[in-house]
Amino acid sequence: MLLQGFDYLELYVGNARQAAHYYRTAFGYQLLAYAGPETGVRDRVSFVVAQGEIRLVLTSATTPESEIAEHFHLHDDGVKDIAFTVADAAAAFEQTVSNGAKPVMEPTVLEDRNGQLVKATVAVFGDTVHSFIQRRDYDGVFAPQYSPIPGAPAAKETGLMRLDHLAIGVEPGMGDSWVEFYARTLGLSKSQHEEISSDYSGMKTHVVRDGSDRTIFVIVEPVAGKRKSPIEEYLSSYGGAGVHHIAVLSADIIATVGALRANGIEFAWPPETYYEGLTERVGPIEAGVDALREHSILVDRDEWGYLMQIFAKPAQTRPTYFFEVIQRVKARGFGNGNIKALFEAIEREQLRRGNA
Repeated sequence: MLLQGFDYLELYVGNARQAAHYYRTAFGYQLLAYAGPETGVRDRVSFVVAQGEIRLVLTSATTPESEIAEHFHLHDDGVKDIAFTVADAAAAFEQTVSNGAKPVMEPTVLEDRNGQLVKATVAVFGDTVHSFIQRRDYDGVFAPQYSPIPGAPAAKETGLMRLDHLAIGVEPGMGDSWVEFYARTLGLSKSQHEEISSDYSGMKTHVVRDGSDRTIFVIVEPVAGKRKSPIEEYLSSYGGAGVHHIAVLSADIIATVGALRANGIEFAWPPETYYEGLTERVGPIEAGVDALREHSILVDRDEWGYLMQIFAKPAQTRPTYFFEVIQRVKARGFGNGNIKALFEAIEREQLRRGNA
């Protein structure tokens, strides 16, 4: 396979130091590494935080005229780089560029006393990029010019294991084009298509994935309705296409959500009637309806099994990206039976913000 899974997500943020503190104390990420003027990087400061297999790189500008500062001014906090682990970064770059991806950085060897790392980057939707990271000859904490953080305070982990999927918000009518792009450049296959609507708005979803289910994108586009779609609100608030939400996998969603709530994370609430007749709709759930109701966790079943999921409110000032927590019990779907409930919950929050 070309891709071996997600390597990291790099987020451009307004204040990387404060963001690292937030992700440590609220989400339970450990502080892993740092890059900045002290390590020879002049134009940015980056903190790497990790939990389970998840690595987030939180990056801020050190000068007001940098590309990072411009990105933050346009988008607020947001995902800039979706990086993949690959066996051969040059081959991945050549395949994607020859099939239509726009090159950003040709394969480049980054080196320090811990070995060599190869990185190459291509442009994708909006201002987002994909980097291909070849790590087989590198043994450092994260990458060259990154150093461990001595005396970093420990975090109380919340049970987040790895990235399950990323949802990508794109402009109306662009979903099929991006499905075709990912099939052509990265060999991802389309596995699902759905149109969901409430009484006021709607969206189309397109799922692309690799054969191992380690790389999954859910591409979402708005559908016109009586009010502005939540996807339209995202596109307007973010200033174009980008990562709409980040889904993280847990082995015990009730424990994870309980820990996140205790740390101050707020979640979207489903309609009051959602849990009425739940087991009749989706079958028996080991966790029990009372526990699910207490934490506002949604449930959906597909032909392989069932999943439980919940959606946090946006983690930054603008209503742009947010986090989903998901636990899979053999299920391979994305909770399409819950999307209407989620949509209605987001619409209620959207109405409160005056963006309907």
